[in-house]
Amino acid sequence: MVVNTDVFIAYDLSKISFEINQVSKKVRISSIPEPEIKLNPDFEYYNVTSDYLNPFDAGDYNQIKRNVKASLLKKIETSTLKTNAKNRLLSELQKFYILTNSMGWVLVYEDVPIGNFSELKLKQ
Repeated sequence: MVVNTDVFIAYDLSKISFEINQVSKKVRISSIPEPEIKLNPDFEYYNVTSDYLNPFDAGDYNQIKRNVKASLLKKIETSTLKTNAKNRLLSELQKFYILTNSMGWVLVYEDVPIGNFSELKLKQ
């Protein structure tokens, strides 16, 4: 069996929760979604024969797919993919900071006003 896969790790920015207080000129980010991991594996089976002595059915294929998916998720955890996705998220959040700062507003995350973008620390 050969498995080739595309892996996407992304943050859905439409799920960021924020509140705007026009009186105090603050934009408060209340929550940032967890990263979404999408796997698109392509399985190629070679030399799979099923006969009386070697029964191989759909359940076997499904078990193999589950095992491959679990293995891929473990490899993702040890790779730089999540760090790269987090860096892209920070790049997008920097746009929030630049916009609010240029208008004289304050960006707040986890009840901490962000005076400098390097102060923004994500929980993940």
